[in-house]
Amino acid sequence: MHELNWGLPVILYLFFGGLGAGAGAVSASVLLRSGGGDQSGPSFDIARWGALIAPPAVILGTGLLVFELGSFQAGHWFRWINLFMVINLSPMSLGSWLLGLFILVSLAYAYTFFKASAKPGDEQHNLRKKLAWAMVPLGIAVALYTGILLGALPARPFWNSPILAMLFLISALSTGVAAILLARALFGKMLSADDETVENTSAENDSYLLTSTDLLLIGFEVLVVFLFVMYAHLSVGAIEVAVNVVLGGELTTMFWFGFVALGLILPVLIEMKYVLPTLLYQKKYQFPAGMEMLVCGLVILGGFMLRYVVVIAGQVTGPVGI
Repeated sequence: MHELNWGLPVILYLFFGGLGAGAGAVSASVLLRSGGGDQSGPSFDIARWGALIAPPAVILGTGLLVFELGSFQAGHWFRWINLFMVINLSPMSLGSWLLGLFILVSLAYAYTFFKASAKPGDEQHNLRKKLAWAMVPLGIAVALYTGILLGALPARPFWNSPILAMLFLISALSTGVAAILLARALFGKMLSADDETVENTSAENDSYLLTSTDLLLIGFEVLVVFLFVMYAHLSVGAIEVAVNVVLGGELTTMFWFGFVALGLILPVLIEMKYVLPTLLYQKKYQFPAGMEMLVCGLVILGGFMLRYVVVIAGQVTGPVGI
């Protein structure tokens, strides 16, 4: 058994960083889609949930990464500042500045939603709209970076795949959508329209849009997982050997059952049951709250399992000479 130098803190960093970046990007895109926040109602509320989820999730993940790097050891409290002392094209340097910029922008973006009275056309409207334009590319960049950080290590064959960054990006967006839907289901919808019937109809439309988007993202994720495994399996040498850890090795059950079955296939089947009647036959969209929370929990669990398997598999397969 190879020594595991990267443990749970790094796994949780990749998980929370991806979830927060995905939630921020989804929030900003929903806000911009609804006229840049000019329209009140569920779209604005969805954007608010995503905006409030993004910074604490990424800050928590980044804090865990700093902890793993040993910066909280006695005498090394500020060692993490060394990451910002130089600017070069290394993944660690670029990632540090990218994370710092995302945290600052996402905090400002969340601030525009923080007051209970926040609404379209308020005093924060213009700032909120400008920050939303920055949140979309920043969120996508942070989500991609979590995969690039691992893929930039050619000595670890399981990580050295051009598909890993895309897999982490799609997973981040999917878990971001799930986190927003779960937050709405747990803490309630902040209705603001005077006409409750119109508002409920709009809420159903927005929930349908988010759920169908998540269904599409998970479908893409299944495809990318297939490409990731096939790319490694068809490669010659260390990469082919490394992927065997999830094709009959010690992490096979965790990967195929914990991630693929529970985190991808089961949510897809449940969401299809409620999305397809509306998509194909224009029936009224109804997704029971309990079932919605179950699906969101499974998607979030799948996002964690993906990162757990990838981080551990990259280490147990061992380094190779370069």
